[in-house]
Amino acid sequence: MAEDCCSFQLISGAGVLNMEGLENFTRTTNLAQRRLSYAAVAIIGPQSSGKSTLLNQLFGTNFTMMDAYEGRGQTTQGIWIGKGIGIEPFTIAMDVEGSDSSERGQDGTTTFEKRSALFALAIADIVIINMWCHDIGREHAASRPLLKTVFEAMTRLFGARKTTLLFVLRDQTPTPLERLKHILRRDIDQIWAAAAKSKAQTLGDFLMWVESIALHNFLYEKERFNEQVALLRRRFIHSISPGGLVGDRKDVQPASGFPLRVEQIWKTIKENKDLDLPALEVMVATFRCEQIAKEKLSRLKLDEDVLTWLAMSKPLESGQESEFGKKLSSILEKYLSQYDMETMDYEERIRKDKRQQLETEALQFVYPAYAAMLQHLRSTALKNFKTRLEKTVKERRGHGFEAFVDSCGRSIMLEFKKGCEDATIKKRVNGWVAEEVKVKDRLQLEIEKLKSDKKAEYKAEKKKIKKEKIKKGATTTAGVVAGGTGGAAMTLVSDPVTASATGLGVSTATIQLIDIARDIFRRS
Repeated sequence: MAEDCCSFQLISGAGVLNMEGLENFTRTTNLAQRRLSYAAVAIIGPQSSGKSTLLNQLFGTNFTMMDAYEGRGQTTQGIWIGKGIGIEPFTIAMDVEGSDSSERGQDGTTTFEKRSALFALAIADIVIINMWCHDIGREHAASRPLLKTVFEAMTRLFGARKTTLLFVLRDQTPTPLERLKHILRRDIDQIWAAAAKSKAQTLGDFLMWVESIALHNFLYEKERFNEQVALLRRRFIHSISPGGLVGDRKDVQPASGFPLRVEQIWKTIKENKDLDLPALEVMVATFRCEQIAKEKLSRLKLDEDVLTWLAMSKPLESGQESEFGKKLSSILEKYLSQYDMETMDYEERIRKDKRQQLETEALQFVYPAYAAMLQHLRSTALKNFKTRLEKTVKERRGHGFEAFVDSCGRSIMLEFKKGCEDATIKKRVNGWVAEEVKVKDRLQLEIEKLKSDKKAEYKAEKKKIKKEKIKKGATTTAGVVAGGTGGAAMTLVSDPVTASATGLGVSTATIQLIDIARDIFRRS
């Protein structure tokens, strides 16, 4: 299938911009993907001077050409645009309505001529000025009014990157080309001197260089014409390379901003304002970076993995905490990297500012998932601590119980901290840190409460067991008193001296046992 130049009318004869058509052209030709690897070429000149024919021959476009047998007339109305076929870099060809037309003359105005010339100079890297050889050097022929229009337009440009003017002299005459070039250069200098707003302005401020070539007649010397055009076409191949026709590329703007630049430039021109291109480029860069950032944020919000994390409706399986941090970091980095790639050709200050804004809004969007993950980690830690605590009660009774409970609490807190580190994404803001501290403090309080309760419970149980042992020991001791009744035994325990005086004889060993029992009763 043959490549399509996708030509369409960019600006109507009434001056209406076809923005929908431009966006469709950009999308269909994948212009935005060209980044800085593209060039724009515009052609201006008198009506019926063969501009459309020349562009079609040079770039393989299909702009409507004048039928010579129908006579001279306005063939191209407004400004048409098309993609160069079989040529690198990506070349945008613009066919501008001819100047000095009888149709425009009947309106008594040259407004559109001046606007279209200014537009071509502001947009194009190369402006072809199509002229008749026999007009050069004439005062009232088409060349001088056209040049005057072009140079007056230049004085309304501020901060524009330098444009290459390529004069194509049609229907080469017997007059030597060098002589024609000399006359043309003289006319250029004279017209610029009259058009310049100040003596400080020179053509060098606006132009990369000026060059002239001559072509034979398209109808009567077609073979020679085709040979000359073929040679000229080669010069548009690699036009943006060092030494190419475009030349200065230091201020070239990304192709993705081309539609917006066209819209804003034409709007400014229609409002009859001077074009401050640096300010306009800042506006375009700001808008495009912001637009790209919004598009990446929208895609993030529709990302299935992110939505799954945000839902957090099902219990998480073991190990998913670490997956959360890694996956969410990877997802965020993916969209930030895409933003970086698509904005890398815009002004650094602007793209960094909008990137920071994108990052902040993305983090705000996924924050609920992070907060939910922290709560999940807290619940898991609390559950694990309770399980270990019960196990400790069963396995660690006796000396060192409290120390082991404290050790268990510290171990759980370390595990929680590790879980937070695994769940945390690489990029986070202060609010995330504060949330982690808050959840950590809450968990610490809950653990301390459980520890305190379990220690108190253990102490109470230990005391109860001790009392039971004491009572059991006292009863056994009293019972060993030989020949005594229950009351007598208790008397022996409580007052062995009195017992001896009343005739209750006891041995020395028995008295020692009684002393021990009595001491136990006192402490209990």
